[in-house]
Amino acid sequence: MTKLTVLRADITALDVDVIVNAANPSLLGGGGVDGAIHRAAGPGLDEECRALGGCRTGEAKVTGGHRLPARWVVHTVGPVWRGGGGGEDDLLASCYRRSLEEAKRLGARTIAFPAISTGAYGFPAERAAAIAVRTVRAYLEEHPAAPEVFLVAYSPAAGQVLSAAVEEAGEG
Repeated sequence: MTKLTVLRADITALDVDVIVNAANPSLLGGGGVDGAIHRAAGPGLDEECRALGGCRTGEAKVTGGHRLPARWVVHTVGPVWRGGGGGEDDLLASCYRRSLEEAKRLGARTIAFPAISTGAYGFPAERAAAIAVRTVRAYLEEHPAAPEVFLVAYSPAAGQVLSAAVEEAGEG
């Protein structure tokens, strides 16, 4: 099975084939990781995103990496946390699954994910980490040739949450 690794890093600086952007529905940049990716990639990313016409929650769209070390950016829109009764878990799982499908379609060998929806969208970090690990593991089991996956934490606290989820799932 392809490896699943937790990294504490700046996702915009990673030399991987694909980085995933926790985007907003407009795809035109925002705060958090979305803003950081847009700033690091430069104006070409904004221009390419404008042409995509936005993205719905749980779906994913691809652009080039522009000034990033990554060759491609997969933009996915995570759910806003509304207490857990609005299908948020399924939508978040869809973000990870659809992003992996796009990376596989591109022929990527490596993909790096941020903790989707855990910032301004308010998804509980532990719950989001468990969904991420469960979804990625299931995808990797079904698709042995899938890309190597990195779950990227910007802060030590986020890294601990992701590492705990991986260990609890039996991957650590």
